[in-house]
Amino acid sequence: MIELKNVSKEFVSPKKYPGFKGAIKGLFSNEKVRKVAVDDISFTIEKGEIVGYIGSNGAGKSTTIKMMTGILNPTEGTCLVDGIDPSKNRKENAQNIGVVFGQRTQLWWDLPLSESFTILKEIYDVSDEDYANQMEFLNRVLELDEFFDRPVRTLSLGQRMRADLGAALLHNPKVLYLDEPTIGLDLVVKDNIRHAIKEINEKYQTTVILTTHDIGDIEELCSRIIIIDEGKKIYDGTLEDLKDTYGKRRKVTMEVRKPDLLKELQLFQKIESVNDVQITENDYDSVLDVEGKTYTVSFDKHKMQVPQILSAVMELTEVTDIKLQETELAEIVKEIYNHGGV
Repeated sequence: MIELKNVSKEFVSPKKYPGFKGAIKGLFSNEKVRKVAVDDISFTIEKGEIVGYIGSNGAGKSTTIKMMTGILNPTEGTCLVDGIDPSKNRKENAQNIGVVFGQRTQLWWDLPLSESFTILKEIYDVSDEDYANQMEFLNRVLELDEFFDRPVRTLSLGQRMRADLGAALLHNPKVLYLDEPTIGLDLVVKDNIRHAIKEINEKYQTTVILTTHDIGDIEELCSRIIIIDEGKKIYDGTLEDLKDTYGKRRKVTMEVRKPDLLKELQLFQKIESVNDVQITENDYDSVLDVEGKTYTVSFDKHKMQVPQILSAVMELTEVTDIKLQETELAEIVKEIYNHGGV
């Protein structure tokens, strides 16, 4: 459905100089500054996939989306959406895509929502029968009826996001681009939006590209994520593989009878190596809360295992309860953004 091959995008702008003299100099200077926003990116997205396209601010996400929607032309490489070059066939491409930007709206601010939908129906040349069928579906999954006759400017943020999503889907596009679709929404509305996206994807096999900083959106909707950093693709795979490969830290918290006995515990001296990997003090962090009677160990799951840690602790005192935590996706992604991952 979507294919990018060695796509790059470079922006060229006049060089700016500091101060008043610099501003005067800039008027007569021909020096240019080149900024590579997207650098040799390639990937393929199949029909019906929901893919999270994520990265830190300025990583190149929006530039890539704009090339896929036809707003920008690639400096190098090729971009095809359903076999169409978006930058060369913008009208044909527009018939196949829907776009929702969390901080912008495609609706007419002072018109009732119903009139905005009528205008969009004519723009996309949707037949009366298809319009009726699609509105029946959208009203069911997005509950647009409750505010359908109200001016857009009177809608709450959650209502407007549902309306924008409905507007993007009115012509039943093959590809849906979502840019921060749940930004600023409360938990209930977020869940409703996510449920609607899932149902739309299942019913129509709509391909969904989701850019977001909300890790909850990624975990709820996406089975595959692409991570971009400084214009380069640094990860493309499943959530499970990302967690397994880069979520190497685990945390185990144990409630114990006599915490004082653990004060001098050196785990690395008591634990045999896993897969013949040498274990040192640097492979784990431990926190002893004597008052709370808990002993918490954060460790590398590729070098140490929970039964080994439990065995070492139970040699000194009785363990009455245990809690195990895997590394959260948010922590993995934050580490990658900080250039500590992939």
